[in-house]
Amino acid sequence: MYILHFNNGKVRALEAQEPLPDNGLIWVDIERDNAQNWDAWVEPLLGVPIDAEHVADSLNPTHPSFFDGTADYDMLVFEGLGPRAEPLPLATRTSTFFMFRRVLVSVRAPDSISLSQTRQRLLDGRLKPPPTPLMLALLIVDAMVDRFLGIRESLDRYFTQLQDDLFETDQTSRDWRELMRGRREARRLEALCQDQLEALDAWRRGSRFDWNSKTEVRLRDVYEHVDRVMHHAAGQERDLEAAIQLHFSVMAHRTNKVMQVLTVLSAIFFPLTFIAGVYGMNFEHMPELHWRYGYAGVLGLMAVIVVAMLVYFRRRRLL
Repeated sequence: MYILHFNNGKVRALEAQEPLPDNGLIWVDIERDNAQNWDAWVEPLLGVPIDAEHVADSLNPTHPSFFDGTADYDMLVFEGLGPRAEPLPLATRTSTFFMFRRVLVSVRAPDSISLSQTRQRLLDGRLKPPPTPLMLALLIVDAMVDRFLGIRESLDRYFTQLQDDLFETDQTSRDWRELMRGRREARRLEALCQDQLEALDAWRRGSRFDWNSKTEVRLRDVYEHVDRVMHHAAGQERDLEAAIQLHFSVMAHRTNKVMQVLTVLSAIFFPLTFIAGVYGMNFEHMPELHWRYGYAGVLGLMAVIVVAMLVYFRRRRLL
């Protein structure tokens, strides 16, 4: 458990055994692994009852982004990225924020990078201390969303490589499972962003707090960042789908070209086969069989037919 006290532009860390100050803003940051019965510690200090279902939501590591609240507090569940540097497969971490009148309680995974970095930057003076629990929560959520923005370049490289692999000449080396996994991850990122946008919108409409212009600007900034990530994921999915369709179109075109050549060859050899079949019949009275130049004449006729058909097909651009 980490406790920070903000007062008059200053930040200091408090011990869990210390009584909470009567003034200023307080941030209680609790790791989920050590958060069993955290409400039993918070409720007596704040004198505010916490809904049991909300407590259960805060302890659920896979809860999607969601907003709810009571007359005494707002609760925001927000899904962010995990600690891995690689963007895929997506590894997410859920953090839950309880916003009271002057206290923010966060329940999060132990390896939640965004909350740890925000706390450290506040202690180091690199971030201006926020005046309200709303602004503090928005500051943390903004840091969580910025990590999604940071992986866009890596996602671009990954999806571009998948698209390039579609057009490699060595078809046997393609791993279609990797391609399908890329599509699933793009859809998952898009759905995750949609949940985030819905949670932020519900928070703005259902919050018990009064939102001033600064808070509105901060929320709009977070909202736009999430929207950019969602459109980026949707665009990557569309590009990958278009590349797949183009790949199959190219493959169909190649197949059609092969079938076209085979069809032309079949058309050329059809009359030759007919002539050979006619003179292969075993009738006694066939005048050409006793003609001195019959063999040469038939071969010449076949040659003329082949040349004529080749000229015809080339003029029609079928060869």
